[in-house]
Amino acid sequence: MAAARANPDADRGQRRASFQRAKSRETKRALVQAAMALWRTQGYAPTTVADICTAAGVSKALFYFYFPRKEDVLFEVGVLSTQSAHRTIHDLLDKPYEIEPVLCAALTAFERSMARNPRDLIIETILEGYRQEHRILAEGTAADAETDMFTEFLTRAHADGKLAGTATDDDIAHLAYLSQTLVSEGARHWAAGAFGERSFAAVVTADIMAVIDGFARRTIR
Repeated sequence: MAAARANPDADRGQRRASFQRAKSRETKRALVQAAMALWRTQGYAPTTVADICTAAGVSKALFYFYFPRKEDVLFEVGVLSTQSAHRTIHDLLDKPYEIEPVLCAALTAFERSMARNPRDLIIETILEGYRQEHRILAEGTAADAETDMFTEFLTRAHADGKLAGTATDDDIAHLAYLSQTLVSEGARHWAAGAFGERSFAAVVTADIMAVIDGFARRTIR
């Protein structure tokens, strides 16, 4: 009976914690959405933290609770695009798959996410991603798993025999890093108009497959 009486309090505590997590995600999402709306209409550089807070209906103190700098919101935009591609990969791995079609589908989802934004904003987002990477390397901290589009996918593909040759975890991690770099550079060039009429997904899929093929030939030797 005593245990039964304790359960309602535990349940209420869990509900409060769940509510707070949901509220936190909602607030963070509202800030990102407000920032994106302002950046699309008035540009990235002229938009201040105060503008974002006014549009989102929150205080500057709350903004800085979630984002130490305005640039961190920009980085979050890149994370959201990566997550969209990652979800596509997860869905496709539940069925019989081959590497190239999965890559193309994921990068098509990434391209759709990018296409909703001004191209100069995409370039700013990519550059901020590089700055974040440099800070992580300088501080010796672990990379954010949310920005890793490929390690899990390539690890699974190797385990399923989709990658020819043998490879260590370090090999797979390096291949994933090269693939992610091709995505970042591809996005920057696509936004700058360097691909002409070619789609981002088609160009970058071909680039990554060329790296994977080269990786396979190297590991077979």
